[in-house]
Amino acid sequence: MTRSASNRGSRSASRGSVTAETAAMLPALMIVLAAALWAIHAVTVHLECVDAARTAARAAARGEPLDQVRALVHSAVRPSALVDITRNADQTSVKISVDVRPPWGPALPAVPVTASATATTEP
Repeated sequence: MTRSASNRGSRSASRGSVTAETAAMLPALMIVLAAALWAIHAVTVHLECVDAARTAARAAARGEPLDQVRALVHSAVRPSALVDITRNADQTSVKISVDVRPPWGPALPAVPVTASATATTEP
């Protein structure tokens, strides 16, 4: 047997092992990808909540009715969001809480996302 024939045999065997290793790692790669997509989704919802809390705090500080402020928040974030508005003579604060589940796995545990904003109450 020549040397080149021996090398060809070992190369084809290593090609098969690379395929097997890739097939074994594919489920783990899919889990990592799913977790990354879930994290991106949670960050996106958090940014929506931050923007909604700032807008709601400004609106409530201007003296708009709290029902309208809650409706404003629910139009900007999920309807299941919990909205807590506190307004006194000095400060107005808004806290928004949402449980985020991945769209592809509603049975998975939720990630709690919260955002808050404070504004000076206008006279």
